[in-house]
Amino acid sequence: MIEDKDMSGTRLYDDGDHRFIWLGADPRNREGVVQTMQYLIIDKGRGILLDPGGVHLFPRVVAAASRYISVDRIDTIFFSHQDPDVSSGIALWMGVTPARIYIPGLWTRFLPHFGIVDHSRITPIEELGKGIRLPSGAELVFVPSHYMHSPAAFSLYDAKARILFSGDIGAAVFPEGEETLFVDDFKSHVHHIEGFHKRLIAGNEVAKRWVANVRRLAPAMIAPQHGAVYRDASVGAFLDWLSLLRCGIDELDTLYRM
Repeated sequence: MIEDKDMSGTRLYDDGDHRFIWLGADPRNREGVVQTMQYLIIDKGRGILLDPGGVHLFPRVVAAASRYISVDRIDTIFFSHQDPDVSSGIALWMGVTPARIYIPGLWTRFLPHFGIVDHSRITPIEELGKGIRLPSGAELVFVPSHYMHSPAAFSLYDAKARILFSGDIGAAVFPEGEETLFVDDFKSHVHHIEGFHKRLIAGNEVAKRWVANVRRLAPAMIAPQHGAVYRDASVGAFLDWLSLLRCGIDELDTLYRM
């Protein structure tokens, strides 16, 4: 079931026992601030929060998540990588939830800079194997996304909802007033994503490997941390485009021209 767009939340999947929820976005772009989107999975009454965001977003995301679940029932928080727009609110979230934190192992040493000195609730993603089994039997699959912007990163595939949370992969930067929840016309969407991906992915060889893994999963939607959610034909169109993209070190001649 897909509801009409609501800036404080939209259910992307709901079968009663298992929900995948877009928790909205800032109501307007603010100059100098990276606009982000957060997601909440609810499985058998327990919550899994995905990239909950920075300190300044904490009140809005708490309010949005509380529409669907009490925050003390959020027992898992997934961080795709270390960027402050993803994770700088971690100490606040650990203060209001009992959640165990899953983050790529390389970045655990950065957490003290966000105020985390007790690592007893921190689990490096690599120690868990291929994913997390949820109470309903649904599985969250870790998808390696290294050098797809960050040298240590993971996407997360919800096999029951068939939604891939891709972190920064697929991210779009919209001019104010042009924001949309879904990508329904990929050709018109490309100019919102091209610059970001050409700069921040290490190279086409990395992109092709990520795309190959994602195609094996066959997601119905790809939900990035910034921009809009890919669905229907736009999923395949995005993967086709990304697999052919010259980016990162492929562009060294252009980047180092003087």
